[in-house]
Amino acid sequence: MTKPSANTRDSRDAAKARFFALLPCAGQGSRAGVSAAGLSKQYQDIAGQAMVLHTLAAFAAVTRLAGTLVVVAPGDTFFDALPVRGFDVAACGGASRAATVRSGLDALRQSGAADHDWVLVHDAARCLVSAAQINQLIEACEHDAVGGLLAHKLPDTLKCEVNGRVAATLDRSDKWLAQTPQMFRIGTLAQALDAAGRDVTDESSAMEALGLAPRLVAGSAQNFKVTYPEDFALAEAVLLARRKKPAGQQTV
Repeated sequence: MTKPSANTRDSRDAAKARFFALLPCAGQGSRAGVSAAGLSKQYQDIAGQAMVLHTLAAFAAVTRLAGTLVVVAPGDTFFDALPVRGFDVAACGGASRAATVRSGLDALRQSGAADHDWVLVHDAARCLVSAAQINQLIEACEHDAVGGLLAHKLPDTLKCEVNGRVAATLDRSDKWLAQTPQMFRIGTLAQALDAAGRDVTDESSAMEALGLAPRLVAGSAQNFKVTYPEDFALAEAVLLARRKKPAGQQTV
């Protein structure tokens, strides 16, 4: 019998690829401020529970995921008190988002994930993401050679500033706001992060530095990152409004 070529084996591996979620959860959220209880941003209460638990609920509803890993800072015991968990926690977070994600990729590998498997990296503070949006990204990218990310077409006029004054108005027709999840092969993303360094601000930027062009998948304006103090009230209003809608009318 003819032995399959390396390309054939690669194709078979790609066809059998699984999907994992990875949530970097080691940041302090300094722009959002710290709560009176001293909690980091992702653990502050929104609509009755910690922000990160809303995020995790969306991923729990995605049946195609083989597993979800939350990467926290060493010594972080927030999740220890949860009676039931449908996800894993690794206390290997680093000093930057990229360092935390890179450590998380190694943790996924150690737990059995393969380099050809997909990882969906998502900000813990994007607590309004929906299962439908996550599935939309998977369906758009699972056969893509590179992978991709949720993003939102820039709706506003874009200005360039010098010393607090408008210096120019920029063309917005080809501008997108990067969101998460961002979905790439585990092995390729690890290579990209190693090459780009630990200060890169998102996974797509690291992939771009390798000369790759991730696919843009239209997301939603509601999938914003809770960053500033006023964002908490907006996120809570959206979450409470969703609870009042019948299941068939939930925001995509």
